[in-house]
Amino acid sequence: MAPVYDAFEGERHDLAAYLGIADELGADQVLDVGCGTGCLAMMLAGTGRGVVGVDPAEASIEVARSKDRDGRITWIHGDAAALPAIDADLAVMTGNVTQVFLTDDEWARTLRGIHTALRPAGHLVFETRRLERRAWEEWAVDVAPVTVDVPGTGPVERRFEVTAVDLPLVSFRNSYRFLADGAVLTSGSTLRFRGRDEVEADLVAQGYRVRDVREAPDRPGREFVFVAERCDP
Repeated sequence: MAPVYDAFEGERHDLAAYLGIADELGADQVLDVGCGTGCLAMMLAGTGRGVVGVDPAEASIEVARSKDRDGRITWIHGDAAALPAIDADLAVMTGNVTQVFLTDDEWARTLRGIHTALRPAGHLVFETRRLERRAWEEWAVDVAPVTVDVPGTGPVERRFEVTAVDLPLVSFRNSYRFLADGAVLTSGSTLRFRGRDEVEADLVAQGYRVRDVREAPDRPGREFVFVAERCDP
């Protein structure tokens, strides 16, 4: 689905806040965890920062690399849990990437991997949907198909459905119909919803100090933005 992802996502208004946070924290070296097709990484590199993007989806990394014609960004196809020490000032996870880690062990290993990649007192910033907002209820209602003209591909219709709610897990499926030839591809995903107290406790357990919990500026009342700092003994 990587080649059509950007066309359906459109303008990523959520990313501007992360550029502001990078400025606020004085971050020169940034790690983009779950970088996807590289939208934020490219924006960060455009400000002169050093950027490393990591994602387990090889197809997404290939799309991201194709945008980076000057080779300014280091792209890693792999798992954030196995990151080396890269002395990053800031690690970010956008697009609610935190919710793809379904088990406690997977989430803990990811936090430890990012801890290793950060310099001492470096920061981790990420967003996550507020559990009490029950976003899946809105998703289940808003199921009208969306058609987008994808460059190089033609019109593609996307249909979305929530397939299971078994809290804290919510599963859904996207179906893409390529109107030029009628081909259909489906993509299923499951997300874990964690409460604020749970996220804060997990961060502390894996060696972070929670410095701030903010509203997502473009989605007030819907998401939290956590600002955490790496702690060392």
